[in-house]
Amino acid sequence: MKFLKGLALGLLGFLLFLSLVVFGLALTINQTILNPDFVVSEVNKLDISSLAGEFISEQIPSGQIPQGEQLMTEVLDDTIADLEPWIKEQVTDVVHSGYDYLLGESQSLSLVISTEPLKESLKDNLRSTFNQLIPPELAGAPPEMIDAYFNQFYEQLSQQIPPTFDISQEMIGPEAMTTLEQVRQYISYFQIGYKALIAFILVLIAGIILIHRQVKGATRQLGITFLVYGVPGYGGILAAKHFAGAQLAQFITQPGLPTSLQAWLLQFVDDLVAPLEMYSLGILIAGVALLIVSFVYKPRETSY
Repeated sequence: MKFLKGLALGLLGFLLFLSLVVFGLALTINQTILNPDFVVSEVNKLDISSLAGEFISEQIPSGQIPQGEQLMTEVLDDTIADLEPWIKEQVTDVVHSGYDYLLGESQSLSLVISTEPLKESLKDNLRSTFNQLIPPELAGAPPEMIDAYFNQFYEQLSQQIPPTFDISQEMIGPEAMTTLEQVRQYISYFQIGYKALIAFILVLIAGIILIHRQVKGATRQLGITFLVYGVPGYGGILAAKHFAGAQLAQFITQPGLPTSLQAWLLQFVDDLVAPLEMYSLGILIAGVALLIVSFVYKPRETSY
């Protein structure tokens, strides 16, 4: 009987250890890659203004500005600085809309972003520098003529910007949608497995407690199992962050990569492993606490 009990406890302990390892990885994925709030947070840490500036520059070719690229750059810098809160808001909407579809919370992928705020800000900033664009033949012309020239000039520019940016299944195309459907299905399997793993861990812990039928033995085995995972797990993450961080820093400092993006990549890696680091630390602390309980706990003496 003792042999069967020991065998059962050993098997449950081993399965619990493996489950803790797998759950740590699953928790990290669930809290980062599959978490739209995490993605939004990381994207907002990027220099969105610079990235958006490059995109808008493609929509409005600088060659259409009489004074050339220098003036266009100044106008775009001012426009994007004004629109930074709006840009972050649109990024948040796009990410959440996409994740709603991938996570099965929405059955269709559709988002329309109006470019009206972009056009209004561009018009205001362009007007403030418009005196540099007035041709010599209009120097000293009446304000009405200047305004008419500006409106015509701005209208030509604004036509380069579509009224809306549509993110929909039709825009993405059937091939890309087929891939997204597969990803969506895999994510649904992952979510089911994630919840099942939590239940399985609880069943293993309950089984260990029920077989021991006493606090000291149950807490000691659980504490040791938690420590077997927590100590090397937490220590390994700290070591990996140190050595891998040094290698990553050396890799991303290659010429051609913007400095702001280099700093972002380093921070992104830290943020990516943060849930696993905190999970491992939590398991380690729980293991120490359970082990202490197993040594200090004194069962009640039965009175006759």
